[in-house]
Order: sequence, then C-alpha cells, then structure tokens
Amino acid sequence: MKKIFLIAACLLIAVSMTYAQDFKYIGAKKCRMCHKAKSKGEVWQKWENSKHAHAMDTLRKEGEDKNPECVQCHVVAFNKGGYKMGEPGNKKFEGVQCENCHGPGSHYKKMSVMKDRKKAMAAGMLIPDEKTCLVCHNKKSPKFKGWNYKEYLKKIDHSYTKKK
Repeated sequence: MKKIFLIAACLLIAVSMTYAQDFKYIGAKKCRMCHKAKSKGEVWQKWENSKHAHAMDTLRKEGEDKNPECVQCHVVAFNKGGYKMGEPGNKKFEGVQCENCHGPGSHYKKMSVMKDRKKAMAAGMLIPDEKTCLVCHNKKSPKFKGWNYKEYLKKIDHSYTKKK
C-alpha cells in the first residue's frame, strides 16, 4: 500500500511540475531551423507564404496596427509574454505564428523533445483544433464574414508525411 501511495505521489509531483513550468514564447524564427527542410515538408515555407505570416502587415495597410482589438489576433501572445503594444522587439512576434496554435515553444523546441510527440506535449506543445482557431475567427472580430473550419484548415495545412 505504501508503494502505491509513493508511486501516486511521484506521478502527481511530476505532472504538477510539468504544468507549473514557465513556458515562454520564442518566435517563429526559432522554429524555422528544423521545419524548413524539404524532408520535413517545408512547413516553414508554407507558413511564410501564408496570410497568417503577414497578418500584421495587413493591419498596417488598413491603419489598424495600433488598435489592440485588432492587434491581439494578428500577433503572438498579445500582452501575454509575446507581443507587447508599443515595446521594442515586437517584430519577432508579428503575424500569426507557430506558437499561436502550438503554444509557447521554449520547452519543446529542442529536436530531442520534438521527435517524441508525448514529450513535446508534456513540454507545452499543443495540438490545435477548431477551438484554437475560434479564439480569433469569430463574430467578435471586426471584419468577420463567416468562417468554415474545414475549408480554412485546408488553406493552412502544413502537415507532411514521413517517408519510410
């Protein structure tokens, strides 16, 4: 009985330590290193050529780049450890980047972690779903014109199949 209690306590501590970690936003350029290779499906290039990557540029063209209501969905982690309105160094957090969908990358960015999906998830990596997208793609958005998850998911698909 003591062994079971000890094992349960150790598991509880390990899980709570994982969730208590201070995950930090690092910016998409840190992801580029490993996700640009042809063998990895050129994920970086797919993102870089997307509307998401240039979301802040769109706001600048529309004169809305100082409007927090708009900016919050066009940058990484608005006022939550990423983009901070009016602060220098924001450039690396401009655009809808990897971490908008996959969570802060400071703990899962290492290749040794990313090779193991369970390890990566334990280190803070999220697997996005429709709810992730609905944070910004919703009726509260000033320019919302309707949105179909399955249709738009195809437009941002950056998956790849590993060759055996």
